[in-house]
Amino acid sequence: MIRYIDEALQLWAAELHPPDDATPMICGGGGSVLAALIDSRGELIRGTRGSKVLLEQSAEIELLVNKYLPDKERQVVIEHYTNHDSLDSQKWAACGCSRPQYYRRLHQAHESLERGLINRKRAA
Repeated sequence: MIRYIDEALQLWAAELHPPDDATPMICGGGGSVLAALIDSRGELIRGTRGSKVLLEQSAEIELLVNKYLPDKERQVVIEHYTNHDSLDSQKWAACGCSRPQYYRRLHQAHESLERGLINRKRAA
């Protein structure tokens, strides 16, 4: 796994996909990044956990996960970072793969997300 991408995905999940019994870690209409930006008059607010990843990057990661990751990689990312209730073996089963395949897909997703973030920065 790529440490920076792992940290970014953890923050993404905490901010945009918290456990059902938790409130989102950002302010505004039900955890919406857009609502948080409106509430703060467009000023980016650092994640509450002291992370290096800004809310803006969480929105970029949301876009990359949902639009650009292949289905199998997206499924593993969602299971790994947003499914707080299942055991690891249940996550592997939900993705229809073995433990080694699960972690290969997760690593491939990290690499794809890293490339996507780099490409988005170059385009900006």
